[in-house]
Amino acid sequence: MIQIIDKIKNKDVRQKAIERFREKGIVLPTFEQMRNPDLIPQEIKEKLKTVGLWDIDPVNLFRISWKNEPKEKGGQYGEVNHIEIPKSITGIDARIVLLVGKFFPTGAHKVGAAYACLAPRIITGEFDPTYNKAVWPSTGNYCRGGAFDSELMGVTAVAILPEEMSKERFDWLKEIGSEIIATPGCESNVKEIYDACWDIRRNRKDCVIFNQFDEFGNPAWHYNVTGYAIQEVYEKMKTPKSKLAAYVSATGSAGTIAAGDYLRTQHPHIKVVASEALQCPTLLLNGFGGHRIEGIGDKHVPWVHNVKNTDVVTAIDDEDCMRVYRLFNEAEGHKYLKSEGVSQKDIDNLKLIGISGIANILSAIKTAKHFELTSDDVIFSLATDSAEMYTSRLEEQEAEKGKYSEKQATKDLEKCLFGTTADNMKELTYEDRKMIHNLKYFTWVEQQGKTYEEINQLWYDREIWDALFNQPKVWDKMIKEFNDEVAKK
Repeated sequence: MIQIIDKIKNKDVRQKAIERFREKGIVLPTFEQMRNPDLIPQEIKEKLKTVGLWDIDPVNLFRISWKNEPKEKGGQYGEVNHIEIPKSITGIDARIVLLVGKFFPTGAHKVGAAYACLAPRIITGEFDPTYNKAVWPSTGNYCRGGAFDSELMGVTAVAILPEEMSKERFDWLKEIGSEIIATPGCESNVKEIYDACWDIRRNRKDCVIFNQFDEFGNPAWHYNVTGYAIQEVYEKMKTPKSKLAAYVSATGSAGTIAAGDYLRTQHPHIKVVASEALQCPTLLLNGFGGHRIEGIGDKHVPWVHNVKNTDVVTAIDDEDCMRVYRLFNEAEGHKYLKSEGVSQKDIDNLKLIGISGIANILSAIKTAKHFELTSDDVIFSLATDSAEMYTSRLEEQEAEKGKYSEKQATKDLEKCLFGTTADNMKELTYEDRKMIHNLKYFTWVEQQGKTYEEINQLWYDREIWDALFNQPKVWDKMIKEFNDEVAKK
């Protein structure tokens, strides 16, 4: 049956980790501190005043938070980083709010998901940082987050990602010194990543694979950190008539969507919306194909996706995403938006939104139109990373389609944003959810070594998801004990 990580597995290996951390001066943050940086010791905050956001320094583990001050070096903490997308861009009355991932180390929130996979294995003695290598299979940001966390924790990292991912991702991984395995294909070629993992399992006994698609630390981090951050923003912005109507998340590894499981505990009637690429509508149509919305992997249903908590599936045309990406980041696009009444502040905020964030906005607009939401309704989603992660895509678009113009900006705003319709989406029935869950069988049981009993447990056991999502409550206690032992001379 599915195992909960709640006890020490190997005392000798754990002791090696304690000695390594003592030698390198590494302290682990708790999930509670990630939610509320006020709990972080002042001595650590003082150290951060001289450290850059992307620096390879163990103290940056304490910047795994939505509340980092938005500056490149010496930042402390503030409110949850978020932006609201104005009606002059969305064309709808409902309010769309995005949490902003740019101000995490590496420029994306995946450092949090990766931390929640690696740290529990270290504190329980399941991973030996003096011997084991951490393997991070990913379609992009997760392997970058895992490589960064590994370096901060004195661990050797191996990054696996598709060869067609953006140049910026590969350049950074080379700079940080990670071993890189580039697999065939693009964003949706997840099976090829799994094949590389099986090759490692067979031939490299020192490697431990942290697969974000089946590691429950991934959704547990979002449940305990991202979900709380969204609730905090909502509490500060709501009016007496407000309703948190929906939460939209690109499915990807199904980590981020788990924030919706937490939000359900606060807002029982919320609509949790899964967003995917129209070119690869796996949840919507059992479909397959390649696409250009970097940051979401598909052609399968992640093991860690609690499908019972998903109400709606939307599919977004990747061409719309690329057109809006140019609108949001080209000078002529900014000029046109300003002429249409978009404030300079809102235009400046557009650089905080990467391609998957644009897909989330389009899914939010679809959701608002389908459910006929009003100005009293609030939809939350995420800009998991920023536009600067994809500057090479602008160059590619210009080479393919020519210089961007105000005329094209007019078309893109009208067609891709104002013209978004409630097509290519589906409200899920109980049978729909079960059908999507059943798709896990063909990937996870037939190919990846999960059992018949485990897949049924994820569907029929009414307590398993709460237990999996709430593991950090135990991990925090174990992290404190681990840190105390590291601190001993």
